[in-house]
Amino acid sequence: MHADKKHDDRGLEGVRRTTARPSDKSLVDAAAPHPADIVPPDPEVVARPTRRRFTAADKLRILKLADACTAVGSLGALLRAEGLYASNLTTWHRQRTDGTLSALTPQKRGRKVVAPHPLRAENERLRQENARLSTRLHQAELIIEVQKKVSQILGISLATPADGGHS
Repeated sequence: MHADKKHDDRGLEGVRRTTARPSDKSLVDAAAPHPADIVPPDPEVVARPTRRRFTAADKLRILKLADACTAVGSLGALLRAEGLYASNLTTWHRQRTDGTLSALTPQKRGRKVVAPHPLRAENERLRQENARLSTRLHQAELIIEVQKKVSQILGISLATPADGGHS
């Protein structure tokens, strides 16, 4: 065998370990923390954070404070104190100048609900009726074709509307 390999207790060959095992148990016990020193993790699950929503009054109050900030750095201090970004102020300024106070109220997120068109239900009903009548017409035309072929085979003349129904 080579000098850098050895047999372990299971009879398998492997490379020599580079880290030494401590032979003294007291050193291992001294390095390991005692169970009293270990703080278990908090088992309580943190609730999912909710999105902050500002009322129109809050937005107008913050805009009024922002307009009053004239000293250098005072606007940044206001934003830090309120926990806002400058983009919030920009959006709220634009909404205030547009005069849309309803835009300052919190909006429901997600897909907008579209009011149904008043004629949509009637249109759908008429489409279904049209499809039903088209199917019946197709069936009637097939029946008439079969009747024509049977009359030709049997040599019976069919009455036409011009004849008035007489043969």
